[in-house]
Amino acid sequence: MSFSNDTKAELCRDPIGRKCCALSECYGLLLYCNTFTAREIRLITESRELAQRLPKLFRRAFGLSFDLTPQEQSGKLPFVIHDTDKLRLIFEAYGFTGSTMLAHHINLGVLESDCCRPSFLRGAFLAGGSVTDPAKRYHLELVTDHFNVSRETFALLLEMGFEPKEASRNGTFITYFKQSAAIEDFLTTIGAPVSAMALMSQKIEKDMRNSVNRRVNCDTANVSKTVDAALSQIEAIESLVGSSGLDSLPDKLRETAELRLQNPEASLVELAALSSLTKSCLNHRLRKLVALAGKSTEKH
Repeated sequence: MSFSNDTKAELCRDPIGRKCCALSECYGLLLYCNTFTAREIRLITESRELAQRLPKLFRRAFGLSFDLTPQEQSGKLPFVIHDTDKLRLIFEAYGFTGSTMLAHHINLGVLESDCCRPSFLRGAFLAGGSVTDPAKRYHLELVTDHFNVSRETFALLLEMGFEPKEASRNGTFITYFKQSAAIEDFLTTIGAPVSAMALMSQKIEKDMRNSVNRRVNCDTANVSKTVDAALSQIEAIESLVGSSGLDSLPDKLRETAELRLQNPEASLVELAALSSLTKSCLNHRLRKLVALAGKSTEKH
């Protein structure tokens, strides 16, 4: 199963509580489902967990059953209501009657209680949502065919303290998050704390891996600099040996040259420890040897 499917399975394990919350969850499902019209309601899912939850949820919210339920237990699973009386009962529950039976707006009066807003978002995610595997990237979205529903969901999320983004794609309208912390908060809010923790753990692992890679790259760069500096110093000293010999150097420079030749792979810190000199002093002497070798080469 994908991370998104695992998240939806977790949400479906959440007990169906108060009737107002069941109504709100159904509201989210209907506004983000396949078909929600005055003639038909059609919800299609591939989640067996959601397929098991839907009949219980609609019975709790409206006291009714679906006219058509799936015959198979795999693939695309359709749940359909086309009975006129059932449709009228559902629309009236959300404040739609007569010609205004379905305006594809969110009636915020249905979501007055604090417990109902997370339930609405849970339904919206179950019907029209998805979340990307955090091992790949951070992305959660809610997709609906209805512009007003998308705009009003966006406003609802803002009121709840979220900072979503908006987009459109192939005639659909999308509310989405790309920040891992926002996705964690959203999943926790709608009742998927296990998935939120999995995302958080993946983020920590990814951050640790990136930190190790940065440190390795930094260490590699430092080693490369050390090797390049040592080679440059050894070449300079060997040049001096070939031109005038080390005996022609002042005692301090000669001692430093011999120390470097005896320890070609040592870093400046390691050489300083071997010589009892400070790193700054040793670096100054080595620079002087390189400079002398340069002058010697120019003369020849």
